[in-house]
Amino acid sequence: MAKQAKLLTQRRFLPYFLTQSLGAFNDNIFKNTLLLFVAFASVDSLPISSNLFINLAAGLFILPFFLFSAFAGVLADKYEKSAFIRKVKLAEIIIMLFGAIAFVLKDFTLLLILLFLMGTQSAFFGPVKYALLPQQLKEDELVSGNALVETGTFLAILFGTIGAGIIASQENAQYIAAGAVLLFAVLGYLSSRFIPYAKAIDPTLSFRWRPIQQTRNTISIAQKDSSVFLAIMGISWFWFLGASYLTQFPNYTHHFLNDNAITVSVLLALFSVGIAVGSLACDVLSKHRVELGIIPLGSLGITIFGFNLFLATPANPIHTSDFFEILTHPDLFSVFVNLFFLGVSGGIFIVPLYTLIQKRPQAKHRSQIIAANNIYNAIFMVTSAILGIICLSVIELSIPQFFLLLAILNGIVTLFLFFRVPIFIIRFVLWVLTHTGYRVSHQHLHHIPDEGGALLVCNHITYMDAFIISGACPRPIRFVMEEEYAELPLIKYFFKLTKVIPINATKSSSIRRAFMEVENALTNGEIVLIFPEGVLTRDGEIGPFLRGMDIILKRSPVPVIPMALRGLWGSFFSRHGGKAILKRPSRCWSKVEVVAGEPVLPQDATSKLMREKVAQLRGDWQ
Repeated sequence: MAKQAKLLTQRRFLPYFLTQSLGAFNDNIFKNTLLLFVAFASVDSLPISSNLFINLAAGLFILPFFLFSAFAGVLADKYEKSAFIRKVKLAEIIIMLFGAIAFVLKDFTLLLILLFLMGTQSAFFGPVKYALLPQQLKEDELVSGNALVETGTFLAILFGTIGAGIIASQENAQYIAAGAVLLFAVLGYLSSRFIPYAKAIDPTLSFRWRPIQQTRNTISIAQKDSSVFLAIMGISWFWFLGASYLTQFPNYTHHFLNDNAITVSVLLALFSVGIAVGSLACDVLSKHRVELGIIPLGSLGITIFGFNLFLATPANPIHTSDFFEILTHPDLFSVFVNLFFLGVSGGIFIVPLYTLIQKRPQAKHRSQIIAANNIYNAIFMVTSAILGIICLSVIELSIPQFFLLLAILNGIVTLFLFFRVPIFIIRFVLWVLTHTGYRVSHQHLHHIPDEGGALLVCNHITYMDAFIISGACPRPIRFVMEEEYAELPLIKYFFKLTKVIPINATKSSSIRRAFMEVENALTNGEIVLIFPEGVLTRDGEIGPFLRGMDIILKRSPVPVIPMALRGLWGSFFSRHGGKAILKRPSRCWSKVEVVAGEPVLPQDATSKLMREKVAQLRGDWQ
């Protein structure tokens, strides 16, 4: 939380945060005020029926994301970003100026056209909004920044929706709406003027008005990296679910909970605040870095709480108009709790995915990949509307049954994630192990390179060492491990997924094969870790390092990073007080630290020197 609070005090983040939050807030003020005006307008004042108008309005707001996101991605990479944002916010002022006139005149046709233009403005703002973060924030601040952005976005949606309701209920609503949308557009522009300079990524990009070709090109760029593309699909799935739930809240409340507008606001508030809380919680749980193991946790939560929401729906609506009684009624309270944690799970699910599509792609493709993400988001949101129509109008499911279907579909998506992307299983298991059995903290892991091959050397205390180091290190690690450990029945499959390199010191063929695998891994830019002692410590001290490390470095001269584990001696999986595992546990949830030292050049990294460095890192804390 301290890192998040610090970001909100710095110019490289705060003006951007205010700009994007005010934009989301103004979008929702404009859109929801318009829809409320339509809902209560006389038939003669509307150019078409109110139902058709509302559906057309939703479509016109999403349509620009199909049409213009690809161009927005190119422009965001071609031009300096702070100036580009100011131009987009100036366009918002112009649109809102006409919007204010249309509100005063109650010109619904013009308001509908302006809604399309607001969607266009948002489509151009989307790619630069997310592509700016990696240029302004440090790598270890990206998750915190995205958590704050998602928090700001969903709170802006909440307050914009509530604000629209307040405005629409006033006597001179059209004048208040006119003033509000223009005021917040101006405030958004003023805050954008303080966004620091962010250089153009690729000024040589050519911009041509070829909508179909440009959209295909943008999508093809996103599909080149399977991890990035799956992250985009995950984000789009989140928006599919979010749109599905939010669309049904009014009718769900009316028919199944309590026929009171207050209850709709409570549902919206709980869902939005839940996502905000989940986004911030994700940052804390992942220790301010991209942690893929958090994603399945959020996905499982969406399924569990979505299923519970179906079960918690009252058999009959609760007839009360008292606000306190609505909040505390047992039949409604369980709905509220499950809806809140559904939002929390969504926040946990979405933040790592947004961070991944910012961090992993090459800088020159980042904006276009985010543009592709916006295109897919729009497709999934339209699909959610079509599914809602089919399920509720054609098949005639009830809304709780529709929520159950969403939970089942999300469960299928979760299973797909587990089996399609094994790294999600690995990181999830590691995250659970290292956050339930131990209190793991780490220091100076920035010494492990972000890319390229490197050899890690570490002291060996317990059978859990590999799991703890893997859980702490953001990059996948290839461990060299005794063959008998790698073949243990319960964890054999896990070691296979992590591509453990087994070695049997009594067989020359096994030794040759292991060294060959290590050489190939380092040549291919992977991280390899060895425990140079060869065996678990019997007294808590660091034993002599064997010469295997010297052989590896002769074959593959790569940087060597010393590491140390602290606090594991005396645990159930160490040899303290008897054989590891075959003794009674004496403590749980122990505090453990993983520490990395500065890289050592391969020509300098002798066994003796590396043992000294590991011992210095470990210190007196066994």
